[in-house]
Amino acid sequence: MIENKSFSSRLRIVIIYVIVILLGLSCLFPLWNIVAISFSGSAAVTANRVGLLPVDFTLAAYKKILEDSQFWRSFLISVARVVIALAINLILIVLMAYPLTKSSKEFRGRNIYMNLLIFAMLFNGGMIPSFILVKELGLLNTIWALILPGALPIFSVILLMNFFLGIPKSMEEAAIIDGAGPLQVLLKILLPCAKPCLATIALFSVVGSWNDFYSGLIYIQRPKNYPIMTYIQSLNVDIQEMLRSGMNSSALQNITELSNKNLNAAKIVVAVIPLLVIYPILQKYLITGIVMGSVKE
Repeated sequence: MIENKSFSSRLRIVIIYVIVILLGLSCLFPLWNIVAISFSGSAAVTANRVGLLPVDFTLAAYKKILEDSQFWRSFLISVARVVIALAINLILIVLMAYPLTKSSKEFRGRNIYMNLLIFAMLFNGGMIPSFILVKELGLLNTIWALILPGALPIFSVILLMNFFLGIPKSMEEAAIIDGAGPLQVLLKILLPCAKPCLATIALFSVVGSWNDFYSGLIYIQRPKNYPIMTYIQSLNVDIQEMLRSGMNSSALQNITELSNKNLNAAKIVVAVIPLLVIYPILQKYLITGIVMGSVKE
């Protein structure tokens, strides 16, 4: 290892660090501005006077979101959706990926299933046929309409399949010689080795299920059954409706502190909090899982 680096090498490293820091700040500043807007008064937001710090600090936008019982109902629906979808995704992905690691001699239909998976990943029936199918199955306005259409992510199947193929075959053969069956090989050999890939797939599932609001708009026709993202997307400040409904002086004061712009900013902040909690836990597995699962030896 060379201790004394040349001036050009040091300059190159400094330039790289500066570029990376500037890119990081360019991503951070807009997010920080959204946080500042969510805590600012409507007049300052409308006048575009909010930068990186709140102006006329207020919690009116967050009070509007959190005081509504429908918010908590939708929050619990999304939590249930994430948990159930994660369990179903992992089970189906593992059960689909493991047989596809076998050769066409061991699993005769392997190439047919693989071609079907690739075709389904590239093409789909579209929104209208999907809606008709969900309707005919009687899943409209249920949590299953949000889960079952995406129960088997094909990209994740291919990711895990390639990860399994990267595990030395000798480990599986040794387990079979010791008397282990296919299920024991899967549970005791392959899955423990595939923890980074499983964590990556879990992260994809959690983020995808939590952030998805479009499925709620299509398949859920009753607002009380909206997931959190669909509910937040539908929130709006209707001042005339507030005035007609009757309110006390403190509620009237909140109107002057609230606008659609800072309410939308608060929506974004509230929506991203659970992901900020989950992502750091699984992030250390993300790169390893994607790299090892995307390349077959």
